[in-house]
Amino acid sequence: MEMDKDRLPVMIFIIITLLMPPASLSAVDPLSIFCSTDARNYTPNSQFENNLKQLLESLSFNTSISGGFYNDTIGDGPSMVYGQSLCRWDVNSTVCQNCVNEASQEIFKSCKTTDAMIWYELCQIQYSYQISFSLMVYTGKYPDKNNEEKTVSNPHHFKDVLMYLMRNLSGEAAFNSSKHMFATGKVKYSEKNTIYGLQQCTRDISESNCNNCLNSALADLSECCSSHQGGTVVSRNCNVRFELYSFFNDTSSSLLNFPYSKAGDKWKTWKVVTPCASIILLAVISFCAFHLWMKKGLENIEDEEKSEVVLLHDLASPTGVTITEEGKFISSEELAFIDLATIKIATNDFSDSNKLGQGGFGTVYKGFLPDGKEVAVKRLSRKSWQGLEEFKNEVILIAKLQHRNLVRLLACGFEGEEKLLLYEFMPNKSLDVFIFDSERRAELNWKVYYSIIEGIARGLLYLHEDSRLKIIHRDLKPSNVLLDHEMVAKISDFGMARIFCENQNTANTKKVVGTYGYMAPEYAMEGLFSVKSDVYSFGVILLEIISGKRNSGFYLTEHAKTLVAYAWRLWKEGKELEFVEPLLMESWPTAEVLKCMHIALLCVQEDPEERPTMSAVVVLLGSESIDLPEPKQPAIFSVGRIRISESTTDPTSNGLTLSIVSPR
Repeated sequence: MEMDKDRLPVMIFIIITLLMPPASLSAVDPLSIFCSTDARNYTPNSQFENNLKQLLESLSFNTSISGGFYNDTIGDGPSMVYGQSLCRWDVNSTVCQNCVNEASQEIFKSCKTTDAMIWYELCQIQYSYQISFSLMVYTGKYPDKNNEEKTVSNPHHFKDVLMYLMRNLSGEAAFNSSKHMFATGKVKYSEKNTIYGLQQCTRDISESNCNNCLNSALADLSECCSSHQGGTVVSRNCNVRFELYSFFNDTSSSLLNFPYSKAGDKWKTWKVVTPCASIILLAVISFCAFHLWMKKGLENIEDEEKSEVVLLHDLASPTGVTITEEGKFISSEELAFIDLATIKIATNDFSDSNKLGQGGFGTVYKGFLPDGKEVAVKRLSRKSWQGLEEFKNEVILIAKLQHRNLVRLLACGFEGEEKLLLYEFMPNKSLDVFIFDSERRAELNWKVYYSIIEGIARGLLYLHEDSRLKIIHRDLKPSNVLLDHEMVAKISDFGMARIFCENQNTANTKKVVGTYGYMAPEYAMEGLFSVKSDVYSFGVILLEIISGKRNSGFYLTEHAKTLVAYAWRLWKEGKELEFVEPLLMESWPTAEVLKCMHIALLCVQEDPEERPTMSAVVVLLGSESIDLPEPKQPAIFSVGRIRISESTTDPTSNGLTLSIVSPR
């Protein structure tokens, strides 16, 4: 029986499609789309849009013939477009071309902006008006499909096995040159179930940057999905994914053996189950006592603040147990518990000789743990109700944050009225110690200051975009930027930080808290805050580093009402060099110092929408070829325009005032 010749091509297509492995089928819907609203204005039918169309039309073919990775630029000047595309290494050229073509059409339809990214399961595309090739800026995104995954029955064991697999894969993807920055693997976590993992980096970044990107993504993956049956984190330069089924087509994928025995699992389970009765009893007693005390305290605060108070029902948690926002007990490997007796020994019973400084909400002491490790112990003031709220806020926030440029919380201690946090010790104290002291300032050259500036920027970027939560610090200032033994900048003090929902961009409060001189005007005057509030604070710090002068109190000088106003005046008059502290001019090229002044003025512009995001700031700091836009009028207001309703002087910050400011 002869087959109809007209039907033959259709039948061949159907057979080929059915024989294709799962990894060769393009996803119908994108995993995630990012359309920036902060880059610059997008004009339809402009030369930029024409160049963008041309770029997107060329990506699919060029990517498919270039081994699954391609980048290019089209146009010149303000209309230039930079583009990049990446396919998963395990798909063939046809599937790659189809996926990139589909992604190109979708990103052009969905994003009428000058900076955008789109991720599919098998490919991703990004384009921008500024150079972003080879610049590793981690911006982790969480596809909606993560929320649809079912949970596993033994989450603690599952997380151990999952992270063992993924950490092995990250080293393979980053440092095995034959893998093309792509690695897959699998590991059994029970007799019947296997975890499959995949990791990939864009091939324009270095091996170390790939490894750093993957480590950041794995931290987010652990936060969002380590108890789920599958999870994905995508970013500009790297992606990670795991499932309980084989979702890739990689013949080189290896089976790893998890190094812990079942007997060990039973022992860990026994250790968790045994103290349950005492934990529950302690929880009931602590809840009742704390609830009565909490109720009395709540009578004295405003209704708005009551709604923001996070109830930690038990502040005397046992070892290895911490509390969620809902008041539930959970085991925690990230945050240890240390008893009060150990902390007293470590700090010589909180002696004055161990005191590092005293702030508005407590005193900080230097301590030595039994293993010899140096720590900084933050002891909450017993008289401060507000301090208790900030303290609890800090516990909840910082326990979830892990980044090179954030101070690491090592442990906590709750006993009676004592509320204590143990941080990694910072031997070089804080940034203000150096920039506002003429003798100490001379100890550092511009190269060190530039590294500190980049560290602050990356820490803020993590808070705003890269961590699972969008976090606004709200009190960024030099005394809250600590320096380790290598002068690495680490942002500290999250007592005033606020968590934003994924799609939330701004918030409003009747009680404005922060430090005068570093608060954005829309926050100080109207109670409005957003990520751009932190950007403003960053800009002020940058101006202080460059000039060696404080913004707070500058109105007492004859130059201008504020340091920001003084910088703006000199910039407009073409006298920028008069603003720069002379020692900086001796240690580094003038152009780089002035570029930082330019970036700072962009950050302190009056309109929050005009200020760059921290991801844009990191790119600007890392590039020598991007043309910076002209800054507009900065936000300039003096002490006479705001009413200080409450303040506490912090001796450790050389006279800076921690203020609660009410808008008029």
